[in-house]
Formats: sequence, C-alpha cells, structure tokens
Amino acid sequence: MSTTDEFHVAVTGAAGFIGSRVVKILQRDHPEWAITALDNFYLGTVRQIDDVDVEHVDIRDRDYLEDALAGADIVLHLAAVSGVDDCDTNPDLAYDVNVTGTNNVAWFCRKTGAGLVFPFSMAVIGDPDSFPISVDDDRDPLNWYGRTKVLNERAIETFADGAFPAHLYLKSNLYGEHIVGDTRVSKGTVINFFANRAAAGEPLTVYEPGTQARNFIHVKDVARAYARSAERLRDQLDRGETGVEKYEIASREDPGVMEVAELVRRHAAEILDEDIDIELVENPRSGETMVESFEVDISAAEETLGWSPRETVDGSIRELLEAKAETDS
Repeated sequence: MSTTDEFHVAVTGAAGFIGSRVVKILQRDHPEWAITALDNFYLGTVRQIDDVDVEHVDIRDRDYLEDALAGADIVLHLAAVSGVDDCDTNPDLAYDVNVTGTNNVAWFCRKTGAGLVFPFSMAVIGDPDSFPISVDDDRDPLNWYGRTKVLNERAIETFADGAFPAHLYLKSNLYGEHIVGDTRVSKGTVINFFANRAAAGEPLTVYEPGTQARNFIHVKDVARAYARSAERLRDQLDRGETGVEKYEIASREDPGVMEVAELVRRHAAEILDEDIDIELVENPRSGETMVESFEVDISAAEETLGWSPRETVDGSIRELLEAKAETDS
C-alpha cells in the first residue's frame, strides 16, 4: 500500500479499448490521484493518455509486474486476451495471460492489501437458462475464453478472502468508440464491425440464425463503472473490508444481431448515402450462446455503485457512422 498521502491507482491493459478510457475518467474526476498505466501492447494502441505514459509491462512476468505496481492502492486489472476467437486460436497465450497473469496481479493484491477491479465476462455463463442473468447463475462456459474467466473468478475469490477488497464484473458485449488525444480508440466488436463494413460500402454479414440476442454495453458506460469501483474501493480500504463483491454491468438493450444490422443499414442510408446489403451466413462458431433474449439484472451496480448505463445502441450507431462520414469528407 502507498505510504504517502497520495492515492495511487494502477491500470493494466491501459493501452486498450476500455483501459485507456478508464485512465481518462480517473484523470478527469480525480486529478489528485497518482495513476500508473501498464500494457504489453499485444493489441493496445495508446501510448500516452494526457500526462500519463503507458509503461510496457507484461503481467506474465511476476517480478517485473510487482515492481511496476509498487505502491498501488488499487489495481484495475483489465489486461487480457479477450474474445472467443483469439482465445480459441491462441489457447496457450490465453492461459498464460488470462490465468497466470491474473493470478500474478491477485497475488500482488494479497501481499499488499491493494483493492482489485476485474471483469470476468458473460462468457462464464454459457447458455443462460433463466432471465434476467445475474452473477448468481451457474457457470457453464462454452469456450476457452469463458473457461479462463471462470478460473480467474475462483482464484480472486480465494486470494481476496481476508486480504483485500475486490469488485468482479459480469460484463456484457462491448461496442462503441472513444477518443484519446488525437486517436479514436475502437475494437472489432459486432456493432463496430457492422459500422466499419457499412462505411466501406460492404455487406453486413450476420451469422445464422440472426435472431440470437446479445446485451450490448458501450465502452464509456463500462469505464464509468470501473472508475466508480475505484472510488468505492478506496472507502472499503479505509474501513478495512476484504472479500469479493460482484456486479452485473450491462445495458437494458438486448437486440438480435439481425436487428442491429438493420439499424446500421437504415442509418447508413441516411448518413452515408449508402445502400448496404445484409447477408445471412453460416455460423462458424460452435461455442456460442443462441438465446433470443438477453436481459441482465443490473440492480446491484445501480444501488451500490450509483451507476446506470447512459448510451444507447441506436444513438451510438448514429455517432459511429457520423464520425466515419466526417473522416471521409
């Protein structure tokens, strides 16, 4: 723990889609806090966030990691090999980063008492058999990504017991963009993928059957939740609390994938003056949830963290396409 009066927050995965936004929010809301930003630049593109340089640190190297985290009161651990496809293609890397790397971070927190924020993804649920989805649902992941996150969840529960407070997030499907300096930070999630295809005048490919629903949450809303966790964890550290709290972080929107494609097509016609085709194609994924509704219980985050989603799928699709129209003009 920090031995000075300056509160110190570290963010792993800080060059990435969510991590860079979290750092921006912390800088804005808590300029008095010291911030350490870490990433191994596997996919992250951001190298500097205002006055904070992103340091090259690999969470798999425990000694190097602990040196970089020294003095941190809270670690927002967002570094991961994320997504079903990347984990299936690179299972050894996914294990090393997601399991060993996360254990290294949690072990640091156990030794120092630092608070921890960690997202463990809807992928741990598999095929939900009841709604709304909550953190209390059984764990039955359908893919290697989800399995690594189940291992993370169980390990952090063990490490945190009697040692440090931790917030674990059951997070739904990301989308959206945000800006860091002159860089527009994005990721190839389904809504962003559709917007990019539309901007290029290419057809939107929807995996069969197309009715499969997803709950979508904007990167800005997710980052606000994690920043709110840092504030709550500071109070919990002052009170000497330990153990895990779990939160669902999602929106109130769960459209089918074909419905999302139709929204993109409609807005592309208006904003880009493009007539975009939609193609229903064979689904190459075997381990994928196929439910037609995806309601999530977000009451814990609303009541305890004072958080609620602000962004909407329709409005964000418009923003994505308007940004692309400006770039092309």
